Order: sequence, then C-alpha cells, then structure tokens
Amino acid sequence: MTLKTTRWDSAKYLGTEEDRAAYLEACLEDAGDDAGLVAYALGVVARSRNMSQLARDTGLTREGLYKALSEEGNPSFGTVLKVMGALGYRFSVVRETRADYAPKAKPKPASDVPAAPRARGSRGAAAPRRAPRRSGNRAGR
Repeated sequence: MTLKTTRWDSAKYLGTEEDRAAYLEACLEDAGDDAGLVAYALGVVARSRNMSQLARDTGLTREGLYKALSEEGNPSFGTVLKVMGALGYRFSVVRETRADYAPKAKPKPASDVPAAPRARGSRGAAAPRRAPRRSGNRAGR
C-alpha cells in the first residue's frame, strides 16, 4: 500500500481577511532578517485572494508576481510596497527595547572639551577656537 500525499498550501486555508492578516503578522514576527520569508508570506496571501486582480492593481504581470513572491524570489522593496498596498496592508514601525539595539554613547565633540590655558603674557584664558566661516551659496551642497 502506498501513501499518496499532496503539497501543503497555506493559501487554501486563508479564507478571511482576519486569517490573512494574522498569517502575515506571524510570518513577519518569525522572519527576523529573512526577507525571503516575508516575500513568500506575501505570495501566500496574494494567492489566497486573486493574483490576476493583484497584478492589475499593482501594474505588474501575474507571472512576475508569482516569480517575485515565490520561495526563490527576490522582489525589490518597491514591489513589496506595491503588493502590500494593493492587498490593503502597510508597514508600521514599532521600537523594540532590546539590549543589542541600545544606542551607544557618543564621544563628546572637540568643541565641548575645554581649551588649555594660554601661556602667560597672552590675553588670559584661551577662548574656544571657532571654525572659519564659509561664504557663498549653500544650496549647491
């Protein structure tokens, strides 16, 4: 007796917008820095809807979307943004308070360090040196 199996397709089980949003959110949390998983998850959500309509909404070809949002795909960030927008999603920034993301202390700039006093006979304590003023139009910089 042989056992016949079929390939699992998550898209078949994402029937509601709540299911799709929860799936995408879970994949984004699990992805870490794996951009391929994010692209693949977008592809699963796209397939659970209507890939032809998504192609029309994004201005991309259906075949191009399948390729970009596959396991081997490597979509540009612009493509990801177009797909997210067409699916009705947007990215959001949430600050994490992890130790490896803590800002490092910056060294004080030289202008904050007091200048050494001048030798006797000069004008007394040394004034901080100023950077020379630049003249001209700054718009070209």
